[in-house]
Amino acid sequence: MMTLIVSIPFLVMMAACGSDDGTLGDNETEERLASESWKDLDPEEIEGDLTVITHRTDIVDSVYQDYKAEFESIYPNVNVNFEALSDYGGEIMPRINTQDYGDVQYLPIQVPIEDIPNFFEPMGSLDDMKEKYLGVEERAVDQTVYGIPIALTYTGVIYNKAVFEEAGIGELPITPDQFIEAMQKIKDNTDAIPLYTNYGDAWPLAQWEGAITTTAGNVDYYNVDMLDDPRPFDPGDPHYEHYKLMYDLVEQGLIEDDPLTTDWESSKVMMNNGEIGAMVLGSWALEQIQDAGPNADDIAIMAFPTNAEDTIFSLGADMNISVSKYSQNKEAAFAWVDWFIHESGYAVEQAGGISASVDVPLPTALQEAEAAGAQFAMLTPSPEGKEGLLDQIDKEAEVGLWLEDNKQILVEAAIGNRDMNYDDVMNDWNERWEEAYNSIVE
Repeated sequence: MMTLIVSIPFLVMMAACGSDDGTLGDNETEERLASESWKDLDPEEIEGDLTVITHRTDIVDSVYQDYKAEFESIYPNVNVNFEALSDYGGEIMPRINTQDYGDVQYLPIQVPIEDIPNFFEPMGSLDDMKEKYLGVEERAVDQTVYGIPIALTYTGVIYNKAVFEEAGIGELPITPDQFIEAMQKIKDNTDAIPLYTNYGDAWPLAQWEGAITTTAGNVDYYNVDMLDDPRPFDPGDPHYEHYKLMYDLVEQGLIEDDPLTTDWESSKVMMNNGEIGAMVLGSWALEQIQDAGPNADDIAIMAFPTNAEDTIFSLGADMNISVSKYSQNKEAAFAWVDWFIHESGYAVEQAGGISASVDVPLPTALQEAEAAGAQFAMLTPSPEGKEGLLDQIDKEAEVGLWLEDNKQILVEAAIGNRDMNYDDVMNDWNERWEEAYNSIVE
């Protein structure tokens, strides 16, 4: 968890140094040109010792060294150095109080949005950047972009193509009913577990929430529509229909024989070996499962089944790459940002997502989904003044949309370990949500 360690008075003082109307100030034109000026130079003309700060302690001495070699082969007069922080937020924030936080880094979420221009270089106007990149509006200030997502992730159903073929599943299931039929075919025609819940480790059950927009078929649902609904778990509501699929699959015995004994690390190997048909997970898990055995080509991801007219993969932005306002190597810094986003392959190969650049092709795993009509879209932000309201209601209600506790209760009810049916579970969620909603909103 990222920890806020920052002198708030300092941030306030720095914010006061800008113009009164919150714009970039007198140097706006000069600063706006910084993100473009490097493109006018030949690679050999760009030089400097570049410090790149990252959170990837796991690959800084391996994959990132390959990045360094590739980048420096194009920009021979730039020397790239990395600093990897294990607690990125907690370690970078004290350095925001100085001018020493690297040349390239990620925009810390702890820095108030309005203070971002005091510490980071503008990358372009929001209108222009939205034509080139996805997700740039999240850290924009006054219609100016200061960071680009290093990846965009999504949630779907990771599945084993060989298991599906052996089961006789000719076409990928699109609706919940078709998905249940497909899982039944796996149970009837193969030795594989149809759907693996990973109940024992618990947290994988919370992954289902990432696909709620696919069930809704509406990017407004999560951050807009839910804020006007005091009972979002009624029959017909997206959440009701979404978790009904989980319940039905469990109740019909289309999961592992003993959910209490599941194991996440083992499940990756089992799926790669064809012992599991499907798991509901975020795209970050795709590469892990492909790398868990010799059958990487068998592992793919499909859209979560939905009855909605439009099939939507909702995209979530990862950390945003940025450039320090105090960098002495801004041309090299922006050259690195451009190369990292467009050429490194990080988004797909290391983050299990897609590139924020609209010019970078979708990974192979998603090209079939796109060809079948699937859409990839960011969620509509909450209306002004209602930011964080959904999380506030959820915390007060203790429903835990992104937590696993109540999903475990749902599984326990479905296998008969609790004296509850599906509607009992949904009614419990509704009652708690409505009480919290009325105390906070009304």
